[in-house]
Amino acid sequence: MNKKIMIIDGNSILNRAYYGMTKLTTKDGIYTNAIFGFLKIMKKYLKEEDPSYLCVTFDLREPTFRHKEYDGYKAKRKGMDDELVMQVPLIKEVLDAMNIKRLEIPGYEADDIIGSLSKKAKESGFDVVILTGDRDALQLVDDRVRVKIPKTKMGKNETEEYDVEKVKEAYNGLEPKALIEVKGLMGDSSDNIPGVKGVGEKTACSLILQFGNIENVYDNIDSITKKSLKENLIRDKDMAFLSRHLGTIYRDLDVFNNSDEFLIKEYDREKLYDIFKKLEFKSLIQEMGLGDEEPSNIKKKVEDVSCIDDVFSLSNLSQKIEKSGSLYFCYNMDKDILTDFVIWHDKKVYNINLKSVDYKSFLSIFKPLFESDDVKKYTHDAKNFYRLLFSNDIKLNNLKFDTMIAGYLLNPANNAFSIDYIASEFLDMTISDASIVEYVDILKDLVFKLQQEIENKNQSNLYYNIELPLVEVLASLEFWGFRIDKNELEQLTCILNEKIDILVSSIYTLAGEEFNINSPKQLGIILCEKLGLKLKKTKTGYSTDAKTLEALSDKSEVVGLILEYRKLAKLKSTYTEGLQEKINDLDGKIHSTFNQTVTVTGRISSTEPNLQNIPIKTELGKLIRKAFIPESDDYVLLDADYSQIELRVLAHITKDPNMIEAFKNGEDIHTNTASRVFGVEPKDVTPIFRRRAKAINFGIIYGMGDFSLSKDLNISRKEAATYIENYFEKYSKVKEYLDNIVEKGKKDGYVSTIFNRVRYLPELTSNNFNIKAFGERVAMNMPIQGSAADIIKIAMVKVYNELKNRNLKSRLILQIHDELLIETRKDEVDEVSKLLKECMENAVCLDVPLTVEVKVGHNWYEAK
Repeated sequence: MNKKIMIIDGNSILNRAYYGMTKLTTKDGIYTNAIFGFLKIMKKYLKEEDPSYLCVTFDLREPTFRHKEYDGYKAKRKGMDDELVMQVPLIKEVLDAMNIKRLEIPGYEADDIIGSLSKKAKESGFDVVILTGDRDALQLVDDRVRVKIPKTKMGKNETEEYDVEKVKEAYNGLEPKALIEVKGLMGDSSDNIPGVKGVGEKTACSLILQFGNIENVYDNIDSITKKSLKENLIRDKDMAFLSRHLGTIYRDLDVFNNSDEFLIKEYDREKLYDIFKKLEFKSLIQEMGLGDEEPSNIKKKVEDVSCIDDVFSLSNLSQKIEKSGSLYFCYNMDKDILTDFVIWHDKKVYNINLKSVDYKSFLSIFKPLFESDDVKKYTHDAKNFYRLLFSNDIKLNNLKFDTMIAGYLLNPANNAFSIDYIASEFLDMTISDASIVEYVDILKDLVFKLQQEIENKNQSNLYYNIELPLVEVLASLEFWGFRIDKNELEQLTCILNEKIDILVSSIYTLAGEEFNINSPKQLGIILCEKLGLKLKKTKTGYSTDAKTLEALSDKSEVVGLILEYRKLAKLKSTYTEGLQEKINDLDGKIHSTFNQTVTVTGRISSTEPNLQNIPIKTELGKLIRKAFIPESDDYVLLDADYSQIELRVLAHITKDPNMIEAFKNGEDIHTNTASRVFGVEPKDVTPIFRRRAKAINFGIIYGMGDFSLSKDLNISRKEAATYIENYFEKYSKVKEYLDNIVEKGKKDGYVSTIFNRVRYLPELTSNNFNIKAFGERVAMNMPIQGSAADIIKIAMVKVYNELKNRNLKSRLILQIHDELLIETRKDEVDEVSKLLKECMENAVCLDVPLTVEVKVGHNWYEAK
């Protein structure tokens, strides 16, 4: 038996699983995505490491010794979502049924248990593997302790693994233990550990590399020549030592006295089966052979694999595929380089050895095949492959099927769309050796099954005419990217710094002293104990979150200044500075990732960075868009957005005559609503009335009640209820629709869009009031928001194809929900403006017209 123990940071991995998967629920409304994801992650790394001993550690909700020593510790951390909280006791129940040792100790964090356990296990001659999402664990790495950090990159699961050498490589030669010193200087915003103001990771690493530890930094403080750094270090000396103490993992807990307690044992199969049945984990029941369920069809490893390692064989294979008219392939990439390419053809698997076959030769030989309109292409996750080919000036024509997109469309709530997961769900098959060879071997069967499912669910139009063509469009957006004027961002940072400095000075004047505005503890003391404001007392100090401060903004001038300070600090850290870190050094562009398989409503999302969330509400926020510019002086930006598309969809779905008439007459719908709800002539609608009507219009779509509306408009609940009552009286078909759609959702178990995109709603059968109410709001909103998302996707495909068919040099570079942005050649502006407007306004035919406004500018700010 090997003496290796794996220690899992339970809260960290559960949290990663929760946010890494779209929320899953049972028919009874029990949320299960975190549990399911946790088990998948655990099983993966147990298989990878094959330890004989295992432990899962958890935090308890009560304060630890760190909270008692520093009231501000973790004060800014957002509490767990209710949907995650309910899964914590369930995962513990699952682990107990699996006879897996778990530890949680009052007054200490999971990190302290991991630190103590790893130390004691090493002293007992064990090798230790720590599985966590928290980089604090890197301080524990030594000659027998490794850390594995699961992460998702470009939609694929990857692992960062750290031994001593890897830590030194990542932190400029620093030993793992030195990271404790680094944290003392730089602090940790996620744990609200203050550190020294103005000292980031780079500076902290440099200081510790030079001086060894914090004591030596201060012993040699006069040798530091940078004035501002020296002043900050002197001022925050106490904070540096406190921060190091808070960031040091405690390693002397009394654990691991009996190693046999941590041995991996046989499951309590009956108990585990009952739990999995309750959680509706059919695939896991089959995979683990529990209960009386018929076992899954476990796929045997592919033995007959032909390795193609010369140009002649590759050319012959290409010719055979061309004659067959079908190319089934799977691939792996490392960044933008193809590492594996495997083909299924005529009941055989062909593995292209890209180490033997020159990469450029492979692309040259297969280019005619990829670009052939006569060869049908079938694969999994085609978007990344499109982007790869774009970078080599190759097209991928005639994509007939993408199993990842099909898996998403058929069950969008899963958010687990690897081939092995889809195979387990739709082929009832478990792939024992989940390699690319096994994947391509089942690809044809999986395509056939998913084609049937899509047809049976009447989603062929949605899949083949909307989702599948969109794959190429999103790949193109990612490939082209958006050029950034770094100088503009730097100038904005300077402006923000000036405004922040003025605010800080004013805040200090009103407070009567200097203090750390970012410290909830210090801020709470100033506001409550010095200025006499009433703040809620918590275990860690006074509550100073945005909601609390906004309620006090009319009580004290300083509160308004603090809220403004936070907004500007957020603009600076996230955008004017944060965006600079995302600029590609080679082309000066930001290349965001556009996710097609993330949202349950069908909306496209943007990550790394999120370009759909660039500020628009404040003037300073808007100025950030000045930094988004065309590729060169030969181009300008065209921006087009739909006018009130969700309300137009609502009019179409509900068939409300008053709403349809307003849109057909080209009236402003918010003015129309204000006129009807408040009983005034359209000409007498004031800006306040219009704002209130707008809040009602959009609130109704999201199932807003009188309580929420009263808070939004700062009016009484009775007045809000009157507004809603008047609204439903004037738009009676809307009321009828909202009532009927909830009942339909309860009856059918799902609701759908105009184009038959489905969202299942197990929440509607929950006994939990809050969960059921959430399900009702989703039932009202999803057909509207989802239909609007479908329409913009149709428009994107139309615009992209029209640009391509006309051989124009202009290209679509961004989608922001109901808005499209085209980088347009100056000599093509008139043609592309007309094309863009026509494609968007004629994307679909509704009972009301779709209207689009097109603007042009030399940057996004001007175009918007």
